[in-house]
Amino acid sequence: MLIRPSGSMRSHRTALWIASILVYAFLYIPLIIVVVFSFNDSKLNAEWVGFTFDWYKALFDNHEMLLAARNSLIIALSASSLATLLGTMAGLAIHRYKLKVLSILAFTPVAMPEILLGVSLLLLFLQVLNMTLGMLSIIIAHTTFCIGFVAIIVRARLQGMDESIFEAARDLGATPWQTFHQITLPLIRPAIVAGALMSFTLSIDDFVITFFTKGVGEPILPIQIYTMIKVAVTPEVNAISTLLMLLTLTLILIATRFDAHALHGKSK
Repeated sequence: MLIRPSGSMRSHRTALWIASILVYAFLYIPLIIVVVFSFNDSKLNAEWVGFTFDWYKALFDNHEMLLAARNSLIIALSASSLATLLGTMAGLAIHRYKLKVLSILAFTPVAMPEILLGVSLLLLFLQVLNMTLGMLSIIIAHTTFCIGFVAIIVRARLQGMDESIFEAARDLGATPWQTFHQITLPLIRPAIVAGALMSFTLSIDDFVITFFTKGVGEPILPIQIYTMIKVAVTPEVNAISTLLMLLTLTLILIATRFDAHALHGKSK
């Protein structure tokens, strides 16, 4: 016997659909506007004049912007690599040893306001380490606040696994390294990839911590964009924002396909 939904259930479902549509519209309409106006044949975003690729051509002819993009990519790749390695180790240690102090040390940078973290790192570099601010200081700073995000993701993955798998491996005579390499690592690989992509995204578009820890004469993409929009939000800014969105979507698709392949392999 089929149970038909009552009128109240249908109204609740309709309300949820309307709320979902409004939330997604609020999130994505501004992004669509940025993409559309990056092709606008006008220096102003007030009205649509015509379609053009001139702003993308101007963007690739802008040496300062290209240098800023190169520096940001180097920083993001370096910081995400270090954060993925250290964050994975932190997640494994937190899960294995169950020490609250490890959780506090790993997760504090995540909960700390960015402006406070930026100021504290600035004081560390200048007054304690007597270090010249530059690319290295930004990489260290970005690695610091990205480690916690990777550790959270890896730890959540480990908590969802069946501990009997590891006990069975030990009973069969597997060494700790064999257990990690053949069982633990394949199971947490999707979490590691997700953490790496999150770290890359957080690093490449970070403004606050970068502002406090950057040196002089080295353009960084978020700072460069901020410098440009202080005058006006030009289509050139829309163009670089569109390219950043395209990069982010590409990373999401790669992560999704990787996770799907991992799940498919696991089901076999």
